Amino acid sequence: MRWDGQKLSSDDAGALPGMTALQGFVRSVQTPEFAGVTFHEVHAKSALNKVTGESDMPFGWTINPYRGCLHQCVYCFARNTHTYLDFDAGSGFDTQIVVKTNIGEVLRRELAKPSWRNQHVALGTNTDPYQRAEGRYRLMPGIIEALAGAGTPFSILTKGTLIRRDLKILVQAAERVPVGIGISLALLAPELQDRLEPGTPSPRARLELIKAITDAGLPCGVFIAPVLPWLNDNTEQLDQLLAGLAGAGATGVTVSALHLRPGTKDWFMQWLGREHPELVERYESLYAAGAYAPRTYRDRLRDTVRPLLTKHGFNRDANIEPRRLSRRTGFPAGLHPQNKDAPRETANPALF
Repeated sequence: MRWDGQKLSSDDAGALPGMTALQGFVRSVQTPEFAGVTFHEVHAKSALNKVTGESDMPFGWTINPYRGCLHQCVYCFARNTHTYLDFDAGSGFDTQIVVKTNIGEVLRRELAKPSWRNQHVALGTNTDPYQRAEGRYRLMPGIIEALAGAGTPFSILTKGTLIRRDLKILVQAAERVPVGIGISLALLAPELQDRLEPGTPSPRARLELIKAITDAGLPCGVFIAPVLPWLNDNTEQLDQLLAGLAGAGATGVTVSALHLRPGTKDWFMQWLGREHPELVERYESLYAAGAYAPRTYRDRLRDTVRPLLTKHGFNRDANIEPRRLSRRTGFPAGLHPQNKDAPRETANPALF
């Protein structure tokens, strides 16, 4: 690989303490194409992650080809998971990216085991499989082909327009197994998007992506998440966003208020203090009791969203609840395969 000249050893000044916690570590790589970023390549022992029994997720298994995320969303709930690798949940999560370079090969072996029962597998529930790093490592085509070849249904949740590269193989996979796709898009204002999630494609690009996915005949649910109090939650903002989603052909909508878990909360509140100091006290009060917005706020959000869903042709049965997920098919609402002419639907998980 042409990155060999950028390889770091564990003795280099640029090597981080977290490298010692990376099982199967191969090498660390830096390149001018990703300034300020270090990729830590590892050989994974397993690809499939079993969801714990106490979880409210509607799927039993996940795959995460990457740890850390170049989207750099200041609100990302998964930030604290980076501390398990001895990286920090702030800038470390944004710049120290673990890459499971052998994940396709490992996945094929696991899917071939007699004990595998072709249960639904979700991608994008922790970090985004179509973040910019995927353009270099190209792990997703092998994952998609392995799942489809084994008869395993799957869904993908992403902000990354790079998924367009794989639409052809996703369409082919959908001929063999149920395939669901979800796009995360919570706001249309590019200036706010650039500050909140600086590594993500623009809102306009994601609207065009939704249209490309549905034009290809695949379902595309949209996660309006997170809804941030006093930043993207007024009626006009949500009305314009839902109009754009309906126009792009979204097959379902999920709405979820911001939640701030440990690790994420500290990083987000630092950002809020820089960008919107006038809101710090209000957020401290709103999230004083825990990670989730209180019932009163979620009820107000529900009352705002419900008539807008009807206005734009989405199912009116909306409940703004954390961890509220459809268990009917094993797919998050809006992601599971359905007739494109069927009524659009709405549910409310808290995946982001």
